[in-house]
Amino acid sequence: MPALLTPIEMAEADRLTIAAGPSGQVLMARAGLAVADAVSRSAPLGGRVAVICGPGNNGGDGYVVARILRHRGYRLTVFADAPPDSRAADAAAAFAEWQGPIEPLSEWSDASAGIVVDALYGAGLSRDIGGAAAELIARLNASACRVVAVDIPSGIDGATGQPRGAAVKAHETVTFYRRKPGHLLLPGRLHCGTIRVADIGISDDVLQAIGPKTFVNEPALWRGLFPFPRIAAHKYDRGHAVVVSGGLTQTGAARLAARGALRAGAGLVTLASPPEALSVNAAHLTAIMLMRMDGVTGLSEILADQRRNAVCLGPALGLGEATRGLVAEALASGAATVLDADALTSFAGEADKLFAGIKAWAERPVVLTPHAGEFGRLFGPDQAGSKLEAARSAAARAGAVVVLKGPDTVVAAPDGRAAIAANAPPWLATAGSGDVLAGIVTGLLAARMPAFEAAAAGVWLHGEAGLAAGIGLIAEDLPEVLPGVLKALRAAE
Repeated sequence: MPALLTPIEMAEADRLTIAAGPSGQVLMARAGLAVADAVSRSAPLGGRVAVICGPGNNGGDGYVVARILRHRGYRLTVFADAPPDSRAADAAAAFAEWQGPIEPLSEWSDASAGIVVDALYGAGLSRDIGGAAAELIARLNASACRVVAVDIPSGIDGATGQPRGAAVKAHETVTFYRRKPGHLLLPGRLHCGTIRVADIGISDDVLQAIGPKTFVNEPALWRGLFPFPRIAAHKYDRGHAVVVSGGLTQTGAARLAARGALRAGAGLVTLASPPEALSVNAAHLTAIMLMRMDGVTGLSEILADQRRNAVCLGPALGLGEATRGLVAEALASGAATVLDADALTSFAGEADKLFAGIKAWAERPVVLTPHAGEFGRLFGPDQAGSKLEAARSAAARAGAVVVLKGPDTVVAAPDGRAAIAANAPPWLATAGSGDVLAGIVTGLLAARMPAFEAAAAGVWLHGEAGLAAGIGLIAEDLPEVLPGVLKALRAAE
């Protein structure tokens, strides 16, 4: 599984490994070797390298790096303001083995070396960086030096991705065993550069003991549940999705969602249209079916056919009581439900009514897909902690899977599982892109994929479609490139 480990969980992985065999010094030696190899790939033999060491185990890794690179023939300068803390016994041993000169942090300048190894602070940093270390980081970030960070750039919180005061901007980061949430969450990801995960001899068996609940959103997380069509299946086996349209001048967003649902895997898709918008929608639809919907009663009649097993509401649906009524009907219908955009904002200030409606019909899957603004309006603007924890808390409160969108989209389930996306290109930030995502998730739910996996898979497919369409894409492009993305996903099995 593509697990992400918090700094606390990574410390437990180290502890379990050391208890079973190799010492902490052996793990540190392997970590230092991995970083030294990364430096050697980009530094000419005999070149000048500066290693900046802190007082903990991250600094201990740095002393190992310095010793290995000096042995290989590089010209090394180590900078540190103090030897390792006495509580960091492995780091103290690495410091003793260095046996070379050490310069104070204040002496570092970009003339010291073209490549700098950042071994100042690790992922578990529990305080903001200030003083001489902050001044050094500012000079380092302003320099033209290539920076290779050990574990995570100094100053980035490994659990949240947030800077703790000053934070290094690295060109490359070498981490160990598994990535951490801070490697993927913004702004931490922007500080890491290229991320390499080194094997230092920790067995995958320790994951079972740790039981991580945070994952990279990759196919390994959900491919086993992906609803690829079966050779003997017919269209109703693949589910029938319903997307609810807005009024006469607000129809495009629902059509984008409907096309996303059809491309993603639903066997049939129906657009439920207000009477005044029927002719507009009819002029644009071919493979997608169209039905007249007169308000809540009309939606109830459409969803009375239990073969229509997934419904999407929100894209350009309009704000207010009418939309709240449609949402309540969808939740009571028995269909899996995706709520986006206006279906969420219509409950601003009345979120508990929505959550009560979701929990009253807890046996059916519900997915909420807010962007940051919609999330704040529904769950409140003062969400404590990281984006990851905000999404987790929201999912538990709502009783639904929450897709908190952005360049680092987080999918969180009420049971605490969460997945962080790492494949979304910046050109997905365009009008209608989120409507297509809501439709993709709806299509996967119609095909009876479980809610958390459907949401995670939908986010990943959306990102891959953005990559396939390329810079300059518009939302209409996304459903059209999905067949290629799905073909590649199937071929990778």
